[in-house]
Amino acid sequence: MASNKKYWKNEAELNPNDSIVETLKQNEFVQEIPVDEFLGDKENLSSSNTNRRDFLKYVGFSTAAAAMAACEGPVRKSIPYVVQPESIVPGVANYYATTIANGFDFASVLVKTREGRPIKIENNTATKINGGANARVQGSVLSLYDSTRLQGPLKDGEPVEWSAIDADVKAKLASLNTAGKQIALLTQTYASPSTSKLISEFKEMYSTVNHVTYDAISEDAAINAFEARYGERALADYDFEKAEVIISFGADFLADWQGGGYDSGYSKGRVPKNGKMSKHVQFEANMSLTGANADQRVPLTPMQQKVALAQLFAKLNGTTTSGEIPEYAQRAVESAAKAISNNKGAAVVVTGLQDENAQAVVLAINEMLGSSAFDAKAPKYVRQGNAKSVDTLIADMKAGRVGALIIDGVNPMYTLPNAVDFAEGIEKVDLSIAFTTNWTETTEMTNYAAASNHYLESWGDTQIKKGHYGLMQPTIKELFDTRQVQSALLQWMGSDKSYYDYIKEAWSTDVLNGGDWNKALHDGVFVAGSSAVDELVESVATVVGVEEEATSVDVTSAVRSLASATSGGGMELTLYSKVGMGDGQQAGNPWLQEFPDPISRVSWDNYVTVSKADAENLGLINENVANGGLDGSYAKLTVNGVTIDNVPVLIQPGQAAGSIGLALGYGRQVGMKSEMQTGVNAYPLYQGFNNVQSATIEKSVGMHEFACMQLHNTLMGRGDIIKETTLEIFNTKNHSEWNEVPVVSLDHQEVPATSVDLWDEFDRSIGHHFNMSIDLNACTGCGACVIACGTENNVPVVGKEEVRKSRDMHWLRIDRYYSSEDTFEEDNVKKDEFNGLSGDKGSLGGFGELEDPATNPQVAFQPIMCQHCNHAPCETVCPVAATSHGRQGQNQMAYNRCVGTRYCANNCPYKVRRFNWFLYNNNDEFDYHMNNDLGKMVLNPDVNVRSRGVIEKCSMCIQKTQKTILDAKRDGRMIKDGEFQTACSMACSNGAIVFGDVNDEKSEIAELKESDRTYHLLEHVGTKPNVFYHVKVRNSNEA
Repeated sequence: MASNKKYWKNEAELNPNDSIVETLKQNEFVQEIPVDEFLGDKENLSSSNTNRRDFLKYVGFSTAAAAMAACEGPVRKSIPYVVQPESIVPGVANYYATTIANGFDFASVLVKTREGRPIKIENNTATKINGGANARVQGSVLSLYDSTRLQGPLKDGEPVEWSAIDADVKAKLASLNTAGKQIALLTQTYASPSTSKLISEFKEMYSTVNHVTYDAISEDAAINAFEARYGERALADYDFEKAEVIISFGADFLADWQGGGYDSGYSKGRVPKNGKMSKHVQFEANMSLTGANADQRVPLTPMQQKVALAQLFAKLNGTTTSGEIPEYAQRAVESAAKAISNNKGAAVVVTGLQDENAQAVVLAINEMLGSSAFDAKAPKYVRQGNAKSVDTLIADMKAGRVGALIIDGVNPMYTLPNAVDFAEGIEKVDLSIAFTTNWTETTEMTNYAAASNHYLESWGDTQIKKGHYGLMQPTIKELFDTRQVQSALLQWMGSDKSYYDYIKEAWSTDVLNGGDWNKALHDGVFVAGSSAVDELVESVATVVGVEEEATSVDVTSAVRSLASATSGGGMELTLYSKVGMGDGQQAGNPWLQEFPDPISRVSWDNYVTVSKADAENLGLINENVANGGLDGSYAKLTVNGVTIDNVPVLIQPGQAAGSIGLALGYGRQVGMKSEMQTGVNAYPLYQGFNNVQSATIEKSVGMHEFACMQLHNTLMGRGDIIKETTLEIFNTKNHSEWNEVPVVSLDHQEVPATSVDLWDEFDRSIGHHFNMSIDLNACTGCGACVIACGTENNVPVVGKEEVRKSRDMHWLRIDRYYSSEDTFEEDNVKKDEFNGLSGDKGSLGGFGELEDPATNPQVAFQPIMCQHCNHAPCETVCPVAATSHGRQGQNQMAYNRCVGTRYCANNCPYKVRRFNWFLYNNNDEFDYHMNNDLGKMVLNPDVNVRSRGVIEKCSMCIQKTQKTILDAKRDGRMIKDGEFQTACSMACSNGAIVFGDVNDEKSEIAELKESDRTYHLLEHVGTKPNVFYHVKVRNSNEA
């Protein structure tokens, strides 16, 4: 049975009176092509006498010129090494295993270097911990080459030598220690065994040292609950691959919840295998990435979520509880309880509510279920921040009890909700020093700004999960006069030992247990031996046994507290982090600024999200202006007397009524280029380190201009772009009913579109023929592939203004489609005639028959890149043969032939071609780190940097496929399945993107192509793409 859903990209498309509707009906493009902006003499434009004959002459000349240019041999001069480095071969990439651990993101990665320059981040497949390099980790390589980095230590803003700092700090630390005054270390979460040991030794030398761990976005409630139950300050780990039922209360575990890294296991359980897949129910307020992927999403305010969680616990325990939630939510809770009861050992419950009672109840449920997806024996050591200790430190500073403050990896003057108190306290501290890569709000307040190493220049280690260790090694020598904090501590302790030697000794005695250091360094990871793991398991099991009885009493009290939760009046504000921006550490990274939010498709901004109903009540609007851009009202937010004005408003389908959302991590000002000073700082509203606050919202004056990518095109009734079905239909019906082959008319008869061909047959069985598979069930929309593609292929950043003009340059985009069930009630005639553009109520009136479609739509994500069509419409219209088809299946671009007619872009039904309106790599207007000599170090030398007037698009990473072929030829061997990779397929730890040679009959890609779920985009057009998709299956069954 085919899906009868109607898809839309924005709430405005459902309003028959919106100007965008008429614009899209009349024009292919929302905005007129701005020809006049690119003509040199605008004043004399009206007197131009260029005629058709002249135009054809110019076209003829451009064809000849392009042909001549294609024949020119470029002259390249190279300078050889005087002494060839042993590990570097020019033109050959080296890979190093390392770890990122910046307090917010933790991942084991491989770093690709060229001629000693790190240029790309890859997943380290050697790690046994779920998850991989997310969009921020993929983009972190660019921050290494940030021209705004501190290039040496500063004292009161002026350059100073490290030796001078060392002398001053040593003297003052000794004096303060003798006087008994507190020496405070305020740091990020390290999760580092060697650093913990080093700080302990530092404390032994200076007895007044107080180490305070601080996370900008806190998981303090979850850690406190875990510590109360299991006696260890840690976080439970989850393996969603083992879960058959997943119930989440506000936990965005596919994004940044508790350190992230859960998407890989989740996706494995979401792909239908042997007729089974996991069932996921999400109770939440904001439309999150996790909620968008759920089978059932239940919009509830945070307070209602607490009541729902209490009711779920009561139903599982066979008891009752007080508290009221809407009827639809009660039904969802009953259904969830039934699903859990039927799958006790394979069900798991999680929560993102920053409430110790909620966290305690969830731990109790999972322990009661004996869930195989729940792991308290080998927990995680991320997000170790202690909110109470931070508050105590600030009080001590204000009281004058702190003599020295050493800060590393955090920016409290930006992220603390009570930054004013911190500023008052730091003025009373005798010695303050901040280790940081950039000038920040905090370094403005400290005596010293200690220029710190980038993680790609550093040594270090991690223990993200108990028994699972990672090593960090430098992949490039320090670019500037920088030093990491561990080296400084060793120096201030009077040690002449390097931090590398310190780590090696610490691992030899505490970690390796006879293991090989060199192998651990090569792999980047080390797992403790089975005996060590058994000891860990046994120790935790003992703690669990001791705590069981006390926990029962505590949970009963916690359930009562949750059941009585009520709103404090006004709107319930949920503060969250975006998958692109995170906590704001990389706010100066233009790749991440331009990366569109997966849900809203907005870049270069944060905004307050409101439901359609609340927006109407408050008089807040979104509107599409004449040029197709999205504008929105401004609002004023107030939380406990703290007000933020001029916050842009975005009406978000799926937002729970009575709730609003706002992303943290924006609004940075100090040490930032003006282009990066985007959005508003929401941290002042993050009071008590709680992400849920009672807020008031009022409309402000003016309209905000968004850089939104979601209105660049519309489905216009073409429902076969996204194909969906349910697990029940998938298991019981023939695939021809839920994955219909489109038909076309031939000789007045309907025939399958795949049987009609306007081109001659071509034998593609010779040599390699590359295909790409994209599984809509495995794709979560995280966007790691988007950043990886841009990094690998030198895709330029164009900025907010150009994005608003639909000139973004991403080769790969992830379209987000909302859908709602239609209400034709078996009226098949009307259903067949429905085209999305007409109805009983006029233009787009058919959508008006849907039941309040913006209240709680379903969401589907679809990665779109060049489809590399075997019968590509772009190839037939290029007047200079700049785009052509290769024997291996790729649609190829010859950049030096392209004269910029853009006929190919007009003729592409997938809208994946990008035009260089400017010379981005050499234009000061687009100075986003990659225009100066430092920034250009990140460029991939295997890929051309395109010039103005040239079309570019996905190349299927032809440079990577050719390297694989040549490597195998050099080694005299056959190519193994899985060796062929693209940047996006390597970045996708979920396995949603698979690339390979379809002519290899035993390859994974050949097997996937034969799946019943396989389909191509717009098959009726007859382009015969080399990219294919898999029908999305939703589990709507009663589990």
